[in-house]
Amino acid sequence: MARSTSEKEPGRIKQMWQVFQMTRRSDPHITWYLILAFLIPIAIAIVLSVFFGDNVIAWILYIVTGVMAGLLLVLVILGRRAERAAYSQIAGQPGAVGAVLKNGLRRSWIGNEEPIAFSPRTKDAVYRAVGRPGVVLIGEGPRSRTQPMLEKERVAVARLLPNVPLHLIYVGPDTDAVPLHKISGKLNRLPRKLTKAEVIQVEKRLTSVAKVKGFKIPGGIDPMRMRAPRPR
Repeated sequence: MARSTSEKEPGRIKQMWQVFQMTRRSDPHITWYLILAFLIPIAIAIVLSVFFGDNVIAWILYIVTGVMAGLLLVLVILGRRAERAAYSQIAGQPGAVGAVLKNGLRRSWIGNEEPIAFSPRTKDAVYRAVGRPGVVLIGEGPRSRTQPMLEKERVAVARLLPNVPLHLIYVGPDTDAVPLHKISGKLNRLPRKLTKAEVIQVEKRLTSVAKVKGFKIPGGIDPMRMRAPRPR
């Protein structure tokens, strides 16, 4: 058992080092952030041990707590910076929003990496996420081109679910657009209006309607005149 544990540790450390190297390429200040994140809790722990520590054991406990807090803070900052660096590498590419909806949302959200509307010519797309705040439509591309696409989908969703809150988000090159790495935070800050059960029902309703729309009747056949085959 001890041998298997020792074999796993180098892999984890190597993986963290690779994440750090990847992050540093797009975020040169990450090294200083991590150093400060590690040293500040230790400095606070030392100050607290001087003023409130009654003996050597208390001093040691304060310092150990500061070290553990520093390590935890380093992991948190590295994770967030690494996520931001990864998103910066795919920002502006078709399907970037889909990658965020697939990997970057909390469990309370239901998102799909496949767009619900797509322009083959411009590669602009509209994505949908369903959560406790309601239905969120996200346009990927310049606002001048995605706004009509979003409006069309907004009308369709509002007609199908008139009592469900609906939000629009633009992700693209515009100055007022939401950056790729802030999509998750933007969604989580929206006011919650639905229960978990209602979220599931809304998603099922939207999915079922999308499947019906995707069904194509062969040309030349009038569905009003179709008859069921007679049993033989």
